[in-house]
Amino acid sequence: MKIFVPGRICLLGEHSDWAGGYRRTNADIEKGYAIIAGTNQGIYADVQPHPNALVLSSTTPDGERRGPYEIPMEASALMAEAEKGGFWSYIAGVAYQVLTHYHVRGLVIDNYKTDMPVKKGLSSSAAICVLTARAFNRVYDLKMTVRGEMEMAYQGEIVTPSRCGRMDQGCAFGNRPVLMTFDGDRLDTTELQVKNDLHFVIVDLHARKDTRKILADLNRCYPFARNEVEQGVQNLLGPINHRVTHEAIDALQAGDAEQLGALMSEAQGYFNQYAAPACPEELTAPVLNRVLQYEPLKPYIWGGKGVGSQGDGTAQFLARSEADQQRIIEVIEHDLQMSCLKLTLYAGAKVRKAVIPAAGFGTRLFPASKATKKELFPVVDRDGIAKPAILLIVEEALQAGLDEVIIVVQEHDLPAFEAFFNTQVSIENFNKLPQNFQDYAARLLEMGQKVRFAIQPMQEGLGHAVYSARSLVGNEPFLLMLGDHIYRSDSDRSCAQQLVDAYNQHSTSVVGLRQTAEAQIGNFGTVTGFWDDGADMRLLHITEFVEKPTAEYARGNLHVPGMPDGEYLTVFGQYIVKPQVFDYLEEHIENNVRERGEFQLTSALDRLRKEEGFLGLMIDGRRYDLGLPDYYLDTLNAYRQG
Repeated sequence: MKIFVPGRICLLGEHSDWAGGYRRTNADIEKGYAIIAGTNQGIYADVQPHPNALVLSSTTPDGERRGPYEIPMEASALMAEAEKGGFWSYIAGVAYQVLTHYHVRGLVIDNYKTDMPVKKGLSSSAAICVLTARAFNRVYDLKMTVRGEMEMAYQGEIVTPSRCGRMDQGCAFGNRPVLMTFDGDRLDTTELQVKNDLHFVIVDLHARKDTRKILADLNRCYPFARNEVEQGVQNLLGPINHRVTHEAIDALQAGDAEQLGALMSEAQGYFNQYAAPACPEELTAPVLNRVLQYEPLKPYIWGGKGVGSQGDGTAQFLARSEADQQRIIEVIEHDLQMSCLKLTLYAGAKVRKAVIPAAGFGTRLFPASKATKKELFPVVDRDGIAKPAILLIVEEALQAGLDEVIIVVQEHDLPAFEAFFNTQVSIENFNKLPQNFQDYAARLLEMGQKVRFAIQPMQEGLGHAVYSARSLVGNEPFLLMLGDHIYRSDSDRSCAQQLVDAYNQHSTSVVGLRQTAEAQIGNFGTVTGFWDDGADMRLLHITEFVEKPTAEYARGNLHVPGMPDGEYLTVFGQYIVKPQVFDYLEEHIENNVRERGEFQLTSALDRLRKEEGFLGLMIDGRRYDLGLPDYYLDTLNAYRQG
């Protein structure tokens, strides 16, 4: 298994993590707020299980190989190694914490590449700690969330000589920007969305700074200010930081790079005004301020500021464009002989396509399914129009703002689907239609322009059907809607739109869920997990997918806290899935990994859960099943009235 963890840069809000911690003793201190993001560079590793030890190897940024180095997977040996300090100590410290909380064996970790600078305020030590926590989590399926990995990494690093802050392990969130809120011992994290790509340059100033002195001098201003300088530091890291970071959040999410750059420069000005007097030897920072004010850079930047503990360590600039990002690097490297890294925060990949598998035979609806595909069975909508089921599904996808719908069919069924979406009825029959149906016939052809077809050559299971759409989906997330279900929302947002909104907020694969009685779960995919804090039992962090479980297995393994006895959470029939699922399905197909004779989707989703995370959303709506005669009859009765 390969794992990558990036470095971490603080865009705004340095020092607010420990400053907010002083609320434990002085409630008048403002909470700390910081916006962090992962860099485009980081630490790469191959990991695999080991029966009884940590076996560690690494390649330094200069290309030097170190190791293998073996540490017994025993608490005393791990703690002794952690206390030594150095690169291996971070891995040992996290392994010690994992061993304390979970039943695990060892790991082989080969850190085969590191392309980020170390000891430059980019949290390289936190990155290796997160990588270790993530390796244990994925190899042994410990069911930790990203936040759980972050906390485990923090607990591991603090048993080493390193004195990291709570902010550092935010690299666990990857390249996504995150708002971190520090309130005493409590840490809250909120993932932020970037509307437009933002292009930064990170500059190694090739100077020196004493981080310990900076932290020591600034900490003397807490928990109670004794003079004007100390009050200035508390105002800087409190009310001023609160305002600037929250205005920056608005600019970030609006894609307003100019405003964000202005806020970065404003934040640096306040830092020079209020923090530098508390530690003038380090925070006067002549090298940093000379670079920030370097006149030849002005045409290419929206703003800039220091990084980390500040001082003459690292600077960051927000470029006006991707081309300007490169120009900044050229100027700095040529004129100032300083090295640079690119950091680009990408706008989240939008859900633009839907996939609808419609290649099954419809065994349980035979012989009607011999006459026509079950996805073409008619259902009377609330508007009184009789529509084939597939049309209701396509309409829902397009109404959710998607650009394209891909229907997976068998080759011999393709003409029927193509004719429905792409061929107008004959002129004789068109003229017989009332005006409202003529209007709808035109709209149907408009929808058909957004419908494409993928061929599933053989009926090899749902996973195989989804895989058949890979070339049309490409490398982007997609909405998956089962072809033998139709959906009806109980709110002003369709069921599909609810899922799209959840994905846009969290950038994590998400499946719709509904509450189902124990007697019925043998017919559906079922999940378990734990509720997101403050989500009112709406958003579930999924820890297991099971396809059509037995009641006995569900009782022992699938109960979700807060659910009534005998009630479980089953798949609603709509998903938003990241494209990595195609890689897992391809492995199953190439290696002929089948379940009940077919290539299933559920096991691929469960692997996606392990490696990327997966959310479940309680859908405010109802699912209608067309797969059995009784279900179809109930659908006809209920859907028209609903």
